[in-house]
Amino acid sequence: MAEERDGFRFRGGCPAIDLPATLQARLKPAPRELLATPEDVRRWMVAAGLTDTAPPAGEGDLALARRLREAIYDLAVHRHGGSGPPGGSLNSALYVLNQVAALPAATPALALAGSTAAVALHGPMSAFIATVAREAVHLFGSGAPVRQCQSPACTLFFVDTSRAGDRRWCSMKGCGTKAKVAEFRRRKREGA
Repeated sequence: MAEERDGFRFRGGCPAIDLPATLQARLKPAPRELLATPEDVRRWMVAAGLTDTAPPAGEGDLALARRLREAIYDLAVHRHGGSGPPGGSLNSALYVLNQVAALPAATPALALAGSTAAVALHGPMSAFIATVAREAVHLFGSGAPVRQCQSPACTLFFVDTSRAGDRRWCSMKGCGTKAKVAEFRRRKREGA
């Protein structure tokens, strides 16, 4: 799947670690909120591949998705060795994640079309948000190699599934190319 879908970035390897990317330029004075309306939550669920047709979303769903997003980000920063969650305490992030994960999750259903089988999730929007929270619980609880992009301007995290376990950037097309071009230019200046 493409890294950019319907205006959202998906470079992390799973929806749970991609959710924090819905707040772009988070370290700048004016970050860009991609979950600005309940409709944005619906669009993100479809773009993340969790459903083909997302259920309606309300203001409560928007607030829940944003709370979950910040809890996941805080836990990723902590896991990566940061000094602590930027948005609050580690206990607060754990509480939010576990609270959302405890909600009823989306129900999977198997659909058959000839010899092709597909799984579809069903439920209210809060159930889809709970499904993402449960994925985050399993991700952080499994010891999966969650890494932060090494670009100084990037705040994205990803699950390192590279064979050697040495992936450095959230995207080779984005941050990786920029870093390689900058390094090439630096060496060219120093060698000239």
